[in-house]
Amino acid sequence: MTKFSYKNVFLLGFGFFGISVLWPLYNAYVPIFLKDFALSSFVIGIVMTIDNLFAIFMLPYIGTLSDQTRTRFGRRKPYILFGAPLGALFFCLIPLMRDTKSLFLMMTVIVIMNFSMALFRSPVIALMPDITPSAYRSQANGIINFMGGFGALLAYFAGKPLYDAHYSYPFFAGALLMIFANVLVIVFIREPKEYTITQDKVSVIETVKKGNKELLDNLKDVFHSKERSLLFILLSILFWFIGFNALETFFTSYAKFYLNISESTGALVLGVFSLTFMLFSIPAGLIGSRIGRKKTISIGLLILMLCLLIVVIISAFSQNKSILLSMFFMLFAISGMGWALVNVNSLPMVVDMTKSEKVGGYTGLYYFFSMAANIFAPPLAGVFIDTLGYQSLMVFSIIFVTLSFVTMRFVRRGEVEQH
Repeated sequence: MTKFSYKNVFLLGFGFFGISVLWPLYNAYVPIFLKDFALSSFVIGIVMTIDNLFAIFMLPYIGTLSDQTRTRFGRRKPYILFGAPLGALFFCLIPLMRDTKSLFLMMTVIVIMNFSMALFRSPVIALMPDITPSAYRSQANGIINFMGGFGALLAYFAGKPLYDAHYSYPFFAGALLMIFANVLVIVFIREPKEYTITQDKVSVIETVKKGNKELLDNLKDVFHSKERSLLFILLSILFWFIGFNALETFFTSYAKFYLNISESTGALVLGVFSLTFMLFSIPAGLIGSRIGRKKTISIGLLILMLCLLIVVIISAFSQNKSILLSMFFMLFAISGMGWALVNVNSLPMVVDMTKSEKVGGYTGLYYFFSMAANIFAPPLAGVFIDTLGYQSLMVFSIIFVTLSFVTMRFVRRGEVEQH
């Protein structure tokens, strides 16, 4: 039986830390680079969804494939060993392609970088349930989310002075941090012995065949199982990420065009949300293990609904900007804690609906639905805003958070496994 180790989970958290350093830098600066090529905002928006497109198609498959992989390094590490250095290399090349003035070269580098990052995300995250007993997976996921949040904050705060010195420096620094973080994972995390083999020769064709079969089995688990807990937890994940992503995408516009508050102040409100999410990630995992994951997620969703409802009311009736801002900072700080209760406990619920041999595939399913939300949310919320105005943004998010609360009522499995 696998023993739980806080030290091992913190070390594993560096894998998510490394991934989380790169994406804020990518999202902040790549659209600016693409403007050099005289692209419209619409086209840039499409380019910026490449990572999500790779994610929804590749993460379920790569996660499933890693379940069937057997090497002397284990079943997850080969994907990290191949994907992380390749992703770091092509991430470094992005600012260099800006100087070439070649859109073809820039797009080639961006596509390969996104492909490389998708190669190892599911295997990195699937290592958590691999090395963590069911009873501690909420706590472990809380630590991993804390490390990811720390990586994102580091990227935001350290990225600015580096960018001001030269626009390539954040990319070089981010790539080095990701390599360093994943080296720690490779060196110090030991995969379960049953997933390693001593011989060097591995049948790639056989692994792919098994992976294809398992992927079909996983899809059957979602849509054809008599007991629909997996389907309903995945729908809940889709719904609450649509609500969250709409806020993340349009809140600064909502602040500027509806509340007449500067977009930088709106971004600061979101920053407070991210900070309290990070700080509350570890307590959220402890709460989930103590009172149950479903109950914890439901409480988190209720907190989000209530806070967003109060935001709608005070936005409509308050005329005092200083009071309004103070309330926003407080409500979004509380919302960040609610979001931690939801987000930290959802992946452990999903992977505890299957056996250890299939956690990579189920991790991929989790990311399929969460990443699909990132594709659907901006256009859906945009239509809502175009039709009803910016004041409808909070209502849009409330609707989808409420839908996720309803679908969670039908989830019957995913709590700590009893041995």
